[in-house]
Amino acid sequence: MRDLQKGVWQMCLAMLISGSIGVFVLLSGLPVTDVVFWRCLIGAIALFIFIRISKKPFSPLTRATLMLAILGGVALVVNWLLLFAAYERISIGLSTVVYNTQPFMLVMMGMFLGERVSLVKWGWLLLAFGGVIILLSRELTGEHDGAWLTGVGLALGAAFFYALTAMIARKLTSIAPQHIAFIQVLTGVVMLLPLAHLPALSGDFPWTILLTLGIVHTGIMYQLLYSAIQKLPTPITGSLSFIYPVVAILVDHLAFGHSLNLTQLAGGALILFAAAGNNLGWGEKKPRECGVGIKSAN
Repeated sequence: MRDLQKGVWQMCLAMLISGSIGVFVLLSGLPVTDVVFWRCLIGAIALFIFIRISKKPFSPLTRATLMLAILGGVALVVNWLLLFAAYERISIGLSTVVYNTQPFMLVMMGMFLGERVSLVKWGWLLLAFGGVIILLSRELTGEHDGAWLTGVGLALGAAFFYALTAMIARKLTSIAPQHIAFIQVLTGVVMLLPLAHLPALSGDFPWTILLTLGIVHTGIMYQLLYSAIQKLPTPITGSLSFIYPVVAILVDHLAFGHSLNLTQLAGGALILFAAAGNNLGWGEKKPRECGVGIKSAN
């Protein structure tokens, strides 16, 4: 019972931290490539320190598992780049709701790889698709510039690449999650180093924001998340993961005054309801073995 209670507050705190990331990204004022590069670099240092403190030996790696982990890192970094770019074009709240179509992209990827998709899952998938149509119907009938449509497309692209990250992670059960995350952010450092701008010796540079993104939103958040997952049953983990989109929408409103209209709220609620049913296995005869989706989106 004590472990369960500890896992609950760890999961809640991880989701609260994750829901606030969009504000820090926008307040940094830096290009998206720079934000992701510094998040990866500082996050890698933080994760390395946490791994050393835990005194857990590094998971054994074969060439195949290392290549898969690196491939997952590429997908995760592209996911961050697209999602953060979406924040700049549409609101954080709308980006987050569209981004949470990722569990269904994971289902469809599994289907193309030969996994059986139950009728119940098809039902949740169709319900989420209906939510997307409702979410965007009023917006697409109005007048919007290219940035709005691009923002929606970027959020959908981010969802696809996160689902790809999760699909790859399924093949890495022999590696501890913290070690996977460490390899992923190191991959991001190597990927983005040629594109990153180093801070000038003179002038302001948002070190406080970048340190927060790297240490809090990456190092600490991943530690809380993985520790919680080890303690909690899948239904509790899946249900608490929906704190993330709620916090993101709330923080977006408080920080920038962005609010979803009634049509967007209705469509978003339908997407999140369908995602909850999919993640928690509602209607299935057997409970899901693992909940993949919102809980590690950021």
